[in-house]
Amino acid sequence: MTLLFRKATQDDLTSLLELENQCFTSDRLTPRSFQWMISRAHASLIVAQVGSQLMGYCLVLFHRGTSLARLYSIAIAARSRGLGLGKQLLDQAEDCARAHDCAYLRLEVRPDNPVAIGLYERHGYRRFAVVNDYYEDHVPALRLEKRIVQHRDNREFQVPYYQQTTEFTCGPACLLMAMSALQPDRVIERRDELQIWREATTVFMTSGHGGCSPQGLALAAWRRGFRVRLQVSVAGPLFLDGVRNEHKKEVMRLVHEAFYSELQHSDVEQVSSNQLDLPLALKAGGQPLVLISSYRLTRSKAPHWVIVTDYDEEFVYLHDPDVDHSQHRQALDCQHLPVSHEAFEKMCVFGGNKLRASVTLYAHRPIPGTAYLKAYDGQPSLPIWKSPCSLTRPAQ
Repeated sequence: MTLLFRKATQDDLTSLLELENQCFTSDRLTPRSFQWMISRAHASLIVAQVGSQLMGYCLVLFHRGTSLARLYSIAIAARSRGLGLGKQLLDQAEDCARAHDCAYLRLEVRPDNPVAIGLYERHGYRRFAVVNDYYEDHVPALRLEKRIVQHRDNREFQVPYYQQTTEFTCGPACLLMAMSALQPDRVIERRDELQIWREATTVFMTSGHGGCSPQGLALAAWRRGFRVRLQVSVAGPLFLDGVRNEHKKEVMRLVHEAFYSELQHSDVEQVSSNQLDLPLALKAGGQPLVLISSYRLTRSKAPHWVIVTDYDEEFVYLHDPDVDHSQHRQALDCQHLPVSHEAFEKMCVFGGNKLRASVTLYAHRPIPGTAYLKAYDGQPSLPIWKSPCSLTRPAQ
């Protein structure tokens, strides 16, 4: 009989649950999870069917705003094993990811499942992480990845990841990641996350706790001994358009003026430009934090900080400190996210005034008499260090 691959519907729920219970003894998807995946999730659930019987399924999750997909699960009925259905389902998952303009597909697998590991590695998946205590029985997971469009060799993972612990500390979380990348012995601690927020917050945003301004983050990094390049395209206090209360606006203006005054007495390099120059910054050993609009990631119109971990001809790679568990995401789903240049160009503009902002950290303070590279807009930019080791990105 002919094997048919199609998208799952609510009518498949009973068969999917029977298949799930047959294939897994723990970490099973629930009826509610299946219903959500079929009807509401940013995902594709593909079933393999012969006649009226479901022989297997594959579930692929997509990370909105990025070129990353995650193979969440593959299940094959006992009667269909050994017939090559696993490879066919894997092919379906990759085709589905490519159809959604994804360049990377990632997955987790148990280390005591050599059959599955062999299948993935035979088809080009490489191990890049181990996640401890991943499954319900506390077994770790192997994390595998494949670039399913135009493979790129030797991409290194150098920036450690830190998940923000509050909804308002994305900037401090990114700053901690940048500092740890430049100083690998530096320990990332939550108390530092909160301390940096206290130093860098603009006090009020649209509601609730305040977020961190580019100026505040730049000063927090400078106080900790890093060379800092601050780039902001808009003068004056930021984010005022999102605040209606005049008292709050006045507080934000006063905080901004205090930041500005302190910046004038620092050696933070300040640039007014619309060009972020990420390749130049990364090549010179910098760790850029970029302000984005979170709308393209979460559909919420709010300023959000991410850290750029890499850059190539097709993608900008990001650590996003905000892990959205409602989308079945984990911390590893928010690391080294590939975002196309076109998508990133739209993402890193915030508000009606087209604000662009970045804070780039370097390991050392400027050396007197240092020569400067020229940015693409002709502004003085990144110093060329006298020390040869400062031109390389530090290894973890």
